[in-house]
Parts: sequence; structure tokens; C-alpha cells
Amino acid sequence: MTTHRYGCGPRCRGVAEAAGRSGWVWLASRALLATIPALAWLVGVLGAARVMAADGSDPVVATVGSHQITQSEVDRRIRNKLYDLRKSAIDSMADEYLLTEAAKHDHLSVADYVNRNADRTAKQEITETTARDFYQQHKAEIGAPFDQIKSELIAALRRREVERARERLLEQLRQAEPVRILLKAPRLEIATAGHPELGNRGAPVTLVEFGDFQCPFCERSEATLQKLREKYGDKLRLVFLDFPLSFHAHAMDAANAARCAGEQGRFWPYHDLLFAGQKRLDPAGLKEAAKQAGLDTAKFDACFKHDKYQDAIRKDIDQGETLGVDGTPTFFINGVRLVGAQPTSAFEKIIDRELARAQTGNGVPHGKTAHAESDRR
Repeated sequence: MTTHRYGCGPRCRGVAEAAGRSGWVWLASRALLATIPALAWLVGVLGAARVMAADGSDPVVATVGSHQITQSEVDRRIRNKLYDLRKSAIDSMADEYLLTEAAKHDHLSVADYVNRNADRTAKQEITETTARDFYQQHKAEIGAPFDQIKSELIAALRRREVERARERLLEQLRQAEPVRILLKAPRLEIATAGHPELGNRGAPVTLVEFGDFQCPFCERSEATLQKLREKYGDKLRLVFLDFPLSFHAHAMDAANAARCAGEQGRFWPYHDLLFAGQKRLDPAGLKEAAKQAGLDTAKFDACFKHDKYQDAIRKDIDQGETLGVDGTPTFFINGVRLVGAQPTSAFEKIIDRELARAQTGNGVPHGKTAHAESDRR
């Protein structure tokens, strides 16, 4: 399942607080059981595809009026979901095993082991003084007297601290007994022709971003992308595709505006201005950014006024949804998905692996590409 810890998704409204994975790890078996029906269904679908398509056909599995939905279309749509379910199940099973073995070593039940090594200390660290300090920092957002919400606030802070303590405990166990995930992520082909790009056209690694100019996690990822470009130079090509989220009021306008800037060969400077000024993405702010980017404002205004690129942006959204994108930012590194404003190391791990593949001659096509000089500026 897609996590929105590092990005904006269907359940994200504005800047969501980064939350850790569930700490109820000793009940991981229950969580795993909950995934089994969906996992079995997906496996069954893929299995059926192999059997039914053995003759080379692509069977129709549903119709909507005269429109047909084929088995291969369904399979493409669920590849990432199947991988996510398997990965989630592996994580749960691995964590459950680590906790069970550690508790057994200390002659404790898993619940007692977690309580002793995480919960008890975490709860003790949250006092009324701690809660009051937190309240003072977030008083404007809370909007209620401290005495009125004190008990609820202390309880909430303790829950958060317990989650963090449990994650730290699991991280220690993973370091002592490393977990190797042998499951391979699906590698998808992205249509990038005509989209803004930076870097060497013949680079062995292409990093495609599905982004939203109003998403704070997209803005957060900008520094990481710059570090990657500095580190890998001509070995890395960056491509931007639009995925404005419906609950971001100005995201579609911003995407249209950026494409209008691209008409004048100034997509990337304008792109940078939008992320630097996310609080000013209303039409007036977008026009002001056009001036700052040195655009011909008359041409920009005419383009922006008529929503010239709305259909093209919706094609990006459709492609993203087909690829399983449901939040921003979502990246594809040579077709391998990475979701959210992840740490630089998460990108480097995949990029280094792809560079190694290229050196051994095992590289794979990483997108249909066509290039426009104006998009490179």
C-alpha cells in the first residue's frame, strides 16, 4: 500500500505531520491476515492472466458501454499494488520474527518486551511540562486553552512518542539481524516525450517525477534532486510530469502556468519560483512569478487565460494513475517507483544499482523520449 509519510496523497490535506509506521508490531500477524484476501485476489488475477493469455490473446474482462477493459490493462494497473502488498507483508513478518526472537531471548512475551524496551520509557518522557511546551509552539493551530485540552494532548503526545520508540527498537533489531528484501519492484515504462527535462539526453539513468506545485513534499524534494544532479552529473536525466491533486486549489493553475512558461523556454526557472513561493500560487501570484522569470507577460497571460494545457496535463494524470500514482511526489528511476520526499540515500541506492546495470550491459529502456530544446532551459 502506498505510504503518505513522505508525500501528499488522497488522505493528505496540506502539510501532514510525518508519522512513523504502526507500532503495534506484536500484532503484525493480524495485520498480515488482513492483507491476505486482497493479496490472494491480486495473485489470482495475475495467475489468471498467465493462463488465459497463453494463446497470445488479451481477453476482455469487462465492458463499460462499448468500451472494453482487457486483462493486460488490469494487470498494468495493479502491478505496483501487488508489489506493495507483498512488501508490506514481508515487512510485517520480518518485524514480527525479530520481536519474537528478541523477546524469547529475554524470556518475555512480545508485549512485555516492547513495553520494557520502548513503551514505558516513552510514556515517562511526556509530562505536563512537555505538553505545555508543545502547546506554546502550536497554540495558534490548537485554538483552545491548555487546561481544556491538557489530558488529550498528553495522551496524544505519549502515543506519538511510543510509536517513535517502537520504531527505534525495531531499527536496532534490524541492525543486529539485517533484513534482506529479495522481492523485485516492477519496472514500468513512462512516456516522457515532450516533457521538461534537465541533464544529458543519453544519460544511463532517467528520473521521472510526477509532481504538484502546491504539494509541500514536492517542494521538500527539490533540494534532494539538486544534490543528485550535482553528484551524478551527465549520468542522470530529470523529467517532470504534472500530477496536480484535486484538493490543492491552485495546483492545476500552477501546472498550466508552468507549461506557459515552457513555451518561452523558461519552464525550469519558473518551476523553481513556484516551489519557492507556494503560498502565492493564486492567479495573481502566478502572473507575478512570470514577471520574475523574465517572461513576455502578454504572451504568458494569453496562454494562461485560456487554460491552454489543461488537456495535456490531464493526460499526465491519466498516465500516472495507470502507473499506480496516487500521491505526490512519485518518482520513477529507470521505471522503478519511489514514493515521496525520501532521503537522498533512498534515491542513491536505486541510481547506483541502475548505473551498475548499465555498466554490465543489463540496462533496460527507461521511457519513450522525445526532446525539445526549450524544455531544457
